[in-house]
Amino acid sequence: LILKSEKTLEWKTLGMVDGGSNIVEANWESVSSILQMSGMIAGSALCQTFHTREGCLKAACNLVQCGITNMCVIGGDGSLTGANLFRKEWSGLPEELAKNGHIEKEAVQRYAYLNVVGMVGSIDNDFCAQSHQRTFFLEVLGQHCGYLALVSVLACGADWVFLPESPPEEGWEEQMCVKLSKNRARKKRLNIIIVAEGAIDTQNKPITSEKIKELDTCMTILGHVILASRMGAEVVIALPELASCLSGNHAVRLPLMECVQMTQDVQKAMDERRFQDAVRLQGKSFVGNLNTYKRLAIKLPDDQIPKTNCNVAVINVGPPAAGMNAAVRSAVRVGIAHGHRMLAIYDGFDGFAKGQIKEIGWTDVGGWTGQGGSILGTKRILPGKYLEEITTQMRMHSINALLIIDGFEAYLGLLELSAAWEKHEEFCVPMVMVPTTVSNNMPGSDFSIGADTALNTITDTCDRIKQSASGTKSHVFIIETMGGYCGYLANMGGLAAGAHAAYIFKEPFNIRDLQSNVEHLTEKMKTTIQRGLVLRNESCSENYTTDFIYQLYSEEGVFGCRKNVLGHMQQGGAPSPFDRNFGTKISARTVEWITTKLKEAWGRGKKFTTDDSVCVLGISKRNIIFQPVAELKKETDFEHRIPKEQGWLKLRPLMKILAKYKASYDVSDLGQLEHVQPWSV
Repeated sequence: LILKSEKTLEWKTLGMVDGGSNIVEANWESVSSILQMSGMIAGSALCQTFHTREGCLKAACNLVQCGITNMCVIGGDGSLTGANLFRKEWSGLPEELAKNGHIEKEAVQRYAYLNVVGMVGSIDNDFCAQSHQRTFFLEVLGQHCGYLALVSVLACGADWVFLPESPPEEGWEEQMCVKLSKNRARKKRLNIIIVAEGAIDTQNKPITSEKIKELDTCMTILGHVILASRMGAEVVIALPELASCLSGNHAVRLPLMECVQMTQDVQKAMDERRFQDAVRLQGKSFVGNLNTYKRLAIKLPDDQIPKTNCNVAVINVGPPAAGMNAAVRSAVRVGIAHGHRMLAIYDGFDGFAKGQIKEIGWTDVGGWTGQGGSILGTKRILPGKYLEEITTQMRMHSINALLIIDGFEAYLGLLELSAAWEKHEEFCVPMVMVPTTVSNNMPGSDFSIGADTALNTITDTCDRIKQSASGTKSHVFIIETMGGYCGYLANMGGLAAGAHAAYIFKEPFNIRDLQSNVEHLTEKMKTTIQRGLVLRNESCSENYTTDFIYQLYSEEGVFGCRKNVLGHMQQGGAPSPFDRNFGTKISARTVEWITTKLKEAWGRGKKFTTDDSVCVLGISKRNIIFQPVAELKKETDFEHRIPKEQGWLKLRPLMKILAKYKASYDVSDLGQLEHVQPWSV
């Protein structure tokens, strides 16, 4: 691994050609405090010389003199394309350098190959604005790729988006103005338009902020909003000549050259006005995001929506989590688009039993995407003791399907409702659950809505706590996180914040382990590293409490110690962009599933009494799948309210490696690109 190698080098493109002091050794201490830093520590510079044979020879000579045979390139399309071209040129470079006397002839064979791995640099964004009867225009970066703009529109519930891969149809100017006028007539205070950099119309003419400003005088240009993100150690595991990428929730290694070629194919398709091909070349995720946006942003006239005469109810159960309102909004609008009558159940199963149910419309959920908590209201009450009352409400409102949005209580509620099939035929309807909990402890899904927002809160708080001691020396902070018996927040928070250790229930520890951690941290404090961070999951141990660990570190270490219990601040706040998008997309999928199930029963009075009619929709590695709750029972530790197997535990070794412990790590695998054939003309 790159973090364990004796010599790790970092450079910038111009520095590769110039050499000298531009190629420096990066040791462990030099990268210990860069997690919180933005921008590029190593620096980046464009260099025209690099694209010439002379420039390639200079760069190759500098790499050989430094003993470099492996290159990890972090950047966008331009960086990866340049790396690929350099790799292609490499085969003849060492021989030419030896012929010119720049390197020894014996070195030619030793440096015959250059291994290259690319890590794609990505960007994301979020914003919030309030004004009176205004339209905000946000231009988003992306170098002629509409992905960032597309996920942004899902995250903030924007009204219109312009993408280079999917230009608007002719007459879009009038359609957009009509929609904005209707929104204002409904007293909607805020309208948002997002445009991707490089957006064009069907004639390949650019769509600019100035052009849109001419159409709507009540528009404010917000400019660029950027939030960088990054992947980790996979780039080195991926050597040689591979790109480290994410497929679903799983890291995969793909051929670098094919990735670069597909990126270039997208631009070629747009230049040739093959926009359908351009969209499809971006992949299934992009296509799905685009279809979801169209479903949620544009409501067809009522007379164009075929009615199904089906009532679909939505309910929140258990503790609120950021992103559940985005999930409700998505379910309501997609359901209406399918012709269903959508019903909102307020205050969980308690409100269900009391008849707190009413129809909810398209505009009722406007602006819900960015709001935290639960607008519908929720209570930690299970349906078991209210079955008779809930049966009555199911019958009175003719409920044909039920969508439950929450965490472990929702899961237990589904099990109780499905167990009552024989006594109450009203429960013989499609029922599905969307996992929504900060603890990320749901069977059937590697990830839950709300967990990312909580993780962002933990990471931000840890950064602030560490920064508070920036002027002092030798300080260690003990931080307690939520999560019940699930250590996801502690482990991933420790990984993101650069923690020395993270104690979790699934990895038992004893006093000798704690003493070893203290000794290890004491040794690190003898270097330039002067601050330490230790995270503890709230239920990781009955005896080794936060107070105990704090006292042990204080007594045995040679450093000052502080403790902090984060508490319910992890559960509040506005949802992160990821939770907004994830909640929106996964909830839309559940309504599609419900619609398919209901179509099977139309006109036949079918009762749903099979296991596959009561499911949890979750993400498992690369796929979003529906899993029957009856099957998930075997995979559940009900005593501790966690799955028996948790995929994120495979990342434990990575956190230990970054804390300078000995461990091995490789959780990615080889993937395959989805090759898209152009549409026949």
